[in-house]
Amino acid sequence: MIKVIHFQRRPRPGFNFSIESIFESLRCQLKNKIDFKVEVCSRFNDGYVSKAFNIIEAALLQQKNTVLHITGEMHFLNLLMRKKNVLLTIHDCRFMERKTSLQKKMTGWLYLKAPVKKAAYITTVSLATKEAVMRYTGCHADKIQVVPAAISQVFQPAPKAFNKSCPAILQVGAAENKNLARLAEAIKNIPCRLVIAGNVHTGDMEKLRRYEIDFTVKSNLSTEALYQEYINCDLLAFVSVYEGFGMPVIEANAVERPVLASNISAMPEVAGDAACLVDPHNVDAIRQGLLQIIYNDAYREQLIMNGRKNRQRFDAVTIADAYYQLYKKIAAAF
Repeated sequence: MIKVIHFQRRPRPGFNFSIESIFESLRCQLKNKIDFKVEVCSRFNDGYVSKAFNIIEAALLQQKNTVLHITGEMHFLNLLMRKKNVLLTIHDCRFMERKTSLQKKMTGWLYLKAPVKKAAYITTVSLATKEAVMRYTGCHADKIQVVPAAISQVFQPAPKAFNKSCPAILQVGAAENKNLARLAEAIKNIPCRLVIAGNVHTGDMEKLRRYEIDFTVKSNLSTEALYQEYINCDLLAFVSVYEGFGMPVIEANAVERPVLASNISAMPEVAGDAACLVDPHNVDAIRQGLLQIIYNDAYREQLIMNGRKNRQRFDAVTIADAYYQLYKKIAAAF
């Protein structure tokens, strides 16, 4: 049986990490084929001293004849590892867009160039992320395989009569890239209720109140609790300005809720024809997309039907097999 170590970041209290849940599902799918071990970093990803500590710790934990899988965010953990043993998963490169000048060069080397060079194979969750990794590192396309994130089996169909008079709109996530301020402006004067799953920043909270939005904030939701919010809602709004993947789109597809999503980044690739795609920088485009979903019954039902087909692309069994084939390929080179 192939041995695999999953290296994961240290979880912060009060934050939900989708990366960890993705690979927990993978371990469940492959439990009869792979001997898994999970190693969680002792320190948070704060500062260079903590990073150096985690790099050395990870190197000491590596084992011969074992696949060393860096599952996300802590890309640099492989800097002192045996290259031929390493599989590196990169979820997005948004961190590069937040840096400038010298800091951008240092971050690019630590998080992308050096880890990519020290990995036998790389996976990304979307073609958009693969192209970003190639752009920042010059890595050859053949070294990178796109393996989408698998949807949790928790998310199952739950048909619901659409509330046209006052729909419940679900927004998953409240970080800066989630574009909550523009969404708030777009739904101003549209009779609706907005449910936000995430920790809302002060500035966005002020805009929600200024626009007199009827909203509720729900933080630190478990997967099961988030599923219940999908069941309760009438549609998902996910007009992010950047996403490495966009799992809420697939979750809403699985629960059979219509989706409004951005027409940029990874979202068109993930959503296909199972979402109303709009320019996330254009408030009027967001508003018109919402109105089309709310008032055009045939269009809304078509989105739901397309979503039933789309979610099949992210089946856990198929995605687990893609990782299994990679593990076998790496193990064959020991």
